Amino acid sequence: MKDEISDLRLFIRMVTAGSLSETARRLNSSLPAMSRRLVAMEARLGVRLIDRGTRHFSLTEEGSVLYERGIGILAELDAAEAEITANVSAPQGHIRVGAPLEIGRRRFAPLIAEFSKQYPRVSIELVLNDSQTDVAGDDLDVGLLTDQPTDGSVISRQLLSSRRVACAAPEYIAKHGVPEKPEDLLRHDCIRLVRGRHVYDRWTFMENNKLREVQVHGTLQTNNSEVMHGWALMGRGVVLKALWDIEEELKDGRLVEVLAPFAHNVINLYAVYPSRTHLPPRVRVFLDFVIASINDSL
Repeated sequence: MKDEISDLRLFIRMVTAGSLSETARRLNSSLPAMSRRLVAMEARLGVRLIDRGTRHFSLTEEGSVLYERGIGILAELDAAEAEITANVSAPQGHIRVGAPLEIGRRRFAPLIAEFSKQYPRVSIELVLNDSQTDVAGDDLDVGLLTDQPTDGSVISRQLLSSRRVACAAPEYIAKHGVPEKPEDLLRHDCIRLVRGRHVYDRWTFMENNKLREVQVHGTLQTNNSEVMHGWALMGRGVVLKALWDIEEELKDGRLVEVLAPFAHNVINLYAVYPSRTHLPPRVRVFLDFVIASINDSL
């Protein structure tokens, strides 16, 4: 029975990932290993579950039935386990947490280390990624997102609220001057964030009670938030960052906020987790710990 449940969980992950290679990447496995597991499942059931393509695959009729029924079966199993262990004094098991790279490393990695001291029977995997986090698709127990999800299958709890700050190093300001109004950025070197093929080069400000959008330019752009941070500290340009990422540098003067009178862009951080009747105790305790720790630090 244990092998059948394990196979079912793996099959659901395969379908969610959309390809065997992506499944292997998410599980830190290999494509041949995933292919062997799928072939073994199909041999045991006596049906073909997935029509494989070169990059993606599609479910057969039998595969679709197994996927739809399997989701319900695993949900019921998880709920039963959560209900049974709800009164266990020491939470145990594994938690997979996804977070944006910079705030995940700087703020949440230390919290997770502290949590593991208090709850040694809970193992935690922290997945850092600047791409948009997908709680279900990335097989996460908890995801930290800067956008509140509209997906009804997940629950979100706000952890932090802050604003985006335009800032630069004193070295850059000494050489290029301080932008006094948003359009001054057109004459400055701005460090921009990239997501896929999209460059976030339209920065918004509040001017005369109206939103003002400025399309900025610059010599440097990256998909990594920490690289942006480092370039700003090196004096390579003006950068737009969440305040929670640069509070220390603003306090000690390594970065200087510019255009503060025009700032308006609020940014929130949410803890997102699957909607379940019975949340596993380890996840519930972890969420309570993180929320309490953040509140204590404010």
